[in-house]
Amino acid sequence: MSPLDAIRRDHAQLSAIRQDFHAHPELGMAEHRTAARVAELLESWGVEVHRGVGGTGVVGVLRNGSGNRAIGLRADMDALPIEELTDLPFRSTTRGVMHACGHDGHTTMLLGAAKYLAETRNFDGTVHLIFQPGEEGCGGALAMLEDRLFERFPCDAIYAMHNRPGMALGEYGIRPGPTAAGGAFFDIRIEGKGAHGARPEVSIDPVLAACHVTTALQSIVSRNISPRDAAVVSVTKVVGGDAYNVIPQTATISGTARFFSRDVAARIEEGMRRVAEGVAAGFGATASTDWRLIFAPTVNDPEQTEAFAAAAADLVGEEKVARDNPPGMGSEDFSFMMEKVPGAYIHVGNGPGEMPHHPRYAFNDDAIPYGAALYARIVERGLPKA
Repeated sequence: MSPLDAIRRDHAQLSAIRQDFHAHPELGMAEHRTAARVAELLESWGVEVHRGVGGTGVVGVLRNGSGNRAIGLRADMDALPIEELTDLPFRSTTRGVMHACGHDGHTTMLLGAAKYLAETRNFDGTVHLIFQPGEEGCGGALAMLEDRLFERFPCDAIYAMHNRPGMALGEYGIRPGPTAAGGAFFDIRIEGKGAHGARPEVSIDPVLAACHVTTALQSIVSRNISPRDAAVVSVTKVVGGDAYNVIPQTATISGTARFFSRDVAARIEEGMRRVAEGVAAGFGATASTDWRLIFAPTVNDPEQTEAFAAAAADLVGEEKVARDNPPGMGSEDFSFMMEKVPGAYIHVGNGPGEMPHHPRYAFNDDAIPYGAALYARIVERGLPKA
């Protein structure tokens, strides 16, 4: 029996688990209930459990046979600070917090794979089941790495997945190389000289300088980055002043940048500092830039990409596996783990519906077997029994 058929027998149980996670969402690095439930389920299936990895992270360990290779499977657990607007019977019970990205589904997919692998033991080696906290810009992957994740649980390859609304149920999408953008947040503080709004001549207006800096930042991608390198610089917030008749002392420009290589990220950061300081100086003001790398680019290893795609094709056939899935400008902090261990990241069809981070987003429970079975199949292929 294929992993897909076997896991489908547990569909009702897995759906109930996922819906329980959905009803009790927790923000990044505070997934205490979720982590406890994950650990409880793993232990009930005979999996060795390690709690508190990188804060609220959980790692399950399954060993079988005498093989010395190890594969890591990773799922994220955190929710988002969004007020849910669905009418689901298991909608969020926590005001202002919602599983609007499907991490409840990802966690359940990995739990389904863990249950199947613990029962079948159709592999030779070690499987590390990595349940990561704080993926949504909270530094969860880095926290686990700083807690010596791969020294304690060494892996030869690692794999992760994300649901994809708009992709048909039972289909997968993957590509070698860059598949999700790296992401940085920035704050540029413009320091001027405050004054009465009726006396602009004695001021150094930081709001005026901030407006010109905001416009000039758009030249970074168009004039400093090669057209062959996709990149985005978006100013999403400009803040300055509290009163109608006061020119403030300071103004702040905030936003995000996206890129597919660390080299491009470095050029954006360098250009941002140069533009901000130079334009501000032209108005007699000063500028300081706080640049924070939140996500590294997600770059799929070619060998592991092929292995993941082949495992998916085993389940649903080649015609349902897109092997040149277009990269996206969204970000994923599994990227930091893949900078340490070769791996691959795949999209799993979620059917029609709202995109992630929308208050009416809904994870499709019918996608659970496809994710769980793929995790299981990559283990069976990567750690074959003799």
